[in-house]
Amino acid sequence: MSKKQNVKKPAAKPVKEKVEEKVEDNIKEKENKNEDETKALKEEIESLKASVAKEKDDYIRLMADFENFRRHSAEAKLELVSTASADIIKGLLPVLDDCERALKMLSDADDKVAVEGTELIYNKLMAFLKTKGLEVIKAKDEKFDTDFHEAVAQMPVAEENKKGLVFDVVQTGYTLSGKVIRYAKVVVGI
Repeated sequence: MSKKQNVKKPAAKPVKEKVEEKVEDNIKEKENKNEDETKALKEEIESLKASVAKEKDDYIRLMADFENFRRHSAEAKLELVSTASADIIKGLLPVLDDCERALKMLSDADDKVAVEGTELIYNKLMAFLKTKGLEVIKAKDEKFDTDFHEAVAQMPVAEENKKGLVFDVVQTGYTLSGKVIRYAKVVVGI
């Protein structure tokens, strides 16, 4: 054999193995990098989800607070209007009392025109006040009730079934939208 033939060619296998190792290392490195990026992205997603949940909770609480505020404001306005109307109606109660007294006085008189005129005024005023929620407290011959009546006197009665009942009404009582604005002043049978 010749010398040239004896010389072995350098093996290509170790270079090929080195390249393959480098490629595999690069792939593993990229996979590790991708796993790290994926893990970081998942953590960021979880963080963002928590942030969105917190913001949503804050928003819902804020909306509930606003709804409570709106409802409270509306109730306060209604209360203010009803208080103002109650004060005006309380101021008109003496006029109703005067009309009732005038009707009692005129019932004994012969002047029918004066009675009709006074009744007309009283009825119109009473009809208007009823539209605003004013109601007369029924008292005569009713059982005495401290929630609606104020006893100003007691009167002995002969009949047993009349005891504890209202014998006479001294001053008419009124309720406004279910609330007593003036108690009926009454005489109670004992």
